Amino acid sequence: MAHHHVSDPETDPNSRLYNPYQDLNLQVPITNLYKLPTSPEFLFAEESLHQRRSWGENLTFYTGSAYLGGSVSGAGVGLFSALRSFEQGDTLKLKINRILNGAGHSGRSWGNKIGVVGLVYAGMESGIVAVTDRDDIWTSVAAGLTTGAICRAARGVRSAAVAGALGGLAAGAVVAGKHVLKRYVPI
Repeated sequence: MAHHHVSDPETDPNSRLYNPYQDLNLQVPITNLYKLPTSPEFLFAEESLHQRRSWGENLTFYTGSAYLGGSVSGAGVGLFSALRSFEQGDTLKLKINRILNGAGHSGRSWGNKIGVVGLVYAGMESGIVAVTDRDDIWTSVAAGLTTGAICRAARGVRSAAVAGALGGLAAGAVVAGKHVLKRYVPI
């Protein structure tokens, strides 16, 4: 019975490690090729002065967060609705089916509706920042106000005004809460 000895290529003098860069005659040490920056790189110096997300990141963040929050909330509403709709003779399989259908339907519906609100808010906020070149609590309040008004405009002026006021208050409360958390809650 033959014994096969597996050697370690780093310690065996008869083996050689393959170096894909050996014929390139690089003047830079190979390790420098893999030293990637850990902070964002900006094309223009002015961009580095603003510590905020870009409009694309804003759009993705607010739309995604709103969709996720709406989906989870809608799934919860659908779950409780399904639990209330149980009847005396329902089997376990039927009960599970009702729960999954109710949570899935409500989750999708709420997620889509609230995701669109997040999309409109992100567009409004980015537009206001682009026009005014300011990013403060009043920018968020104005974006919330216009988002609420736009989302309820089809139901009439009064409904749009109420929704705009509520949107402005909600956006202001969220930003103020964020500032309070940053200040008083150690992370």
